[in-house]
Amino acid sequence: MTKQVQELDHVIIRFAGDSGDGMQLTGDRFTQETAIFGNDLSTLPNFPAEIRAPAGTLPGVSSFQLHFADHDILTPGDAPDVLVAMNPAALAANLKDLPRGADLIVNTDEFTKRNLSKAGYDANPLDDDSIAQAYSLHPVPLTSLTVKALEDIDITRKDAERAKNMFALGLLSWLYGRPAEGTLAFLEAKFGKKPEVYKANVTAFQAGWSYGETTEDFSVRYEVKAASLARGKYRNITGNTALSYGLIAASKLSKLPLFLGSYPITPASDVLHELAKHKRFGVRTFQAEDEIAAVGSALGAAFGGSLAVTTTSGPGMVLKAETVGLAVSVELPLIVCDIQRAGPSTGMPTKTEQADLLMALFGRNGESPVPVVAAASPSDCFHAAIEAARIAVTYRTPVVLLSDGYLANGSEPWRIPEISSLPDLSAEFAFTTSPNPADNGGGFQPFRRDPATLARPWAIPGTPGLEHRIGGIEKADGAGSISYDPVNHDLMVRTRQAKIDGIAASIPDLEVDDPDGDARVLVLGWGSTYGSIGAAARRVRRAGHPVAQAHLRHLNPFPANLGDVLRRYDKILVPEINLGQLALLLRGKFLVDVISYNRVRGLPFRAAELAEAIEEVITHA
Repeated sequence: MTKQVQELDHVIIRFAGDSGDGMQLTGDRFTQETAIFGNDLSTLPNFPAEIRAPAGTLPGVSSFQLHFADHDILTPGDAPDVLVAMNPAALAANLKDLPRGADLIVNTDEFTKRNLSKAGYDANPLDDDSIAQAYSLHPVPLTSLTVKALEDIDITRKDAERAKNMFALGLLSWLYGRPAEGTLAFLEAKFGKKPEVYKANVTAFQAGWSYGETTEDFSVRYEVKAASLARGKYRNITGNTALSYGLIAASKLSKLPLFLGSYPITPASDVLHELAKHKRFGVRTFQAEDEIAAVGSALGAAFGGSLAVTTTSGPGMVLKAETVGLAVSVELPLIVCDIQRAGPSTGMPTKTEQADLLMALFGRNGESPVPVVAAASPSDCFHAAIEAARIAVTYRTPVVLLSDGYLANGSEPWRIPEISSLPDLSAEFAFTTSPNPADNGGGFQPFRRDPATLARPWAIPGTPGLEHRIGGIEKADGAGSISYDPVNHDLMVRTRQAKIDGIAASIPDLEVDDPDGDARVLVLGWGSTYGSIGAAARRVRRAGHPVAQAHLRHLNPFPANLGDVLRRYDKILVPEINLGQLALLLRGKFLVDVISYNRVRGLPFRAAELAEAIEEVITHA
């Protein structure tokens, strides 16, 4: 039968099911095909922290939301236009987010009395007319249709039922005109050595596609044209993959071997997994027995002349604090990647938060300042990694790079940069010196500083003539010998702080997006709030209200013009997924009474809620 084709400018789809239903794989495959098609996109994977949460229960629900469009977009979307619910728990957990009139595709086979009870339903909600009246309901027996399609393949019924996610993927791929070739190639690569499993998944996918073509329940197909993007070569990329590639690029740009010392922790583990694949680029990865050993190995690698990195999340940052302080004292380059998650303690490991800012700045004993940079989007993790490496190598200091779970697992199109556009990070090591009696008694001065950067020499162990004392006890200025002299300690503390403060001269001024130049309200953010703030600002401007937007990458030191920017506006709104950490810093440093907007739910901001907050501030400006 011929189906009507309706053109849309954007769609938000959410796949939701039990943790064993393959929702992350389904969403990822739909995303990859959407990227190949040429849409702009943004994703939000959302899954439990437990390895296997109780099947069929609300805590065990896993979802994957994808927003794709024919134009530039910034977020995974506030609410889905389409919800695919694989069981009652998925429906119960996500129905509240579904706007009236949205498409609701439900796997009716799973709505058994037992599953309904586990999801908290006394009766089958699909029998309630209110759902059919509120949504465009499409009841589909996904499980039984899949089993029927696979009855001639030599696999167990359990394995046949597991392929229902491929049936759902085939149906949605048909419904939104996604290419099939990439998914078929993926299935061959993944299951090619298991012919029956491969055949089952391909057959289930094709059966879902054919069901969409033949059923009368879907009378309309939808088309979302490719987005108009800047010319170049693109690929879909997650934040953790972009961060890994940025570190590899920084290694090549600095001509230093890359060393990663890491202990697996959600959501940072994928950086270790990714970098371990790239030994051909001179990458060495070490999975340590704990967080302390991981950062200790990285600092040792920095002492040996490597571009040294350690990755972790909030709980690991606590354990690494003493060694990061040692890196401050011995003044060696070290990149500490904190992929933030919801806390405190173990908290919610798979949920996002940006509450480690104050810990990154002050979470060490003594006066131990470190630069802090933050990525703004999944693809921006690449550039943030290069910037962290630039600062670490140039100024001989540990640098904290902040990402979070939303950026780490989310994805978007990434325009692969030209190598010529990347900065030169060439590192200079100290060379053998001859004793010079006129130079403070002669010999190597390990804490004699570059007058421009205040960085000390980077001396490779074993270089004749460059022997020097190393360790955490305070050093004498210049000579580097142990010193308990009060005046010297005061000098070293102030010098280390001055070195970090001086980084501001090498970072660009804060750019402000104020199209008409007459806004009285500035929305200032950092990290992963970039997309939500940008989308909210667009809504507010479309409603006729002027608003300015700026986003901080450098959180220590701040850009040199930040104070001037803050004083330019009547009101400053600072949205954060914490209880106001950047706001506290701005009030203390610039004496500006900024307005905090805080939600700490383990989820990114919704653009609609931020737009309401911005309009409220504008109204009272």
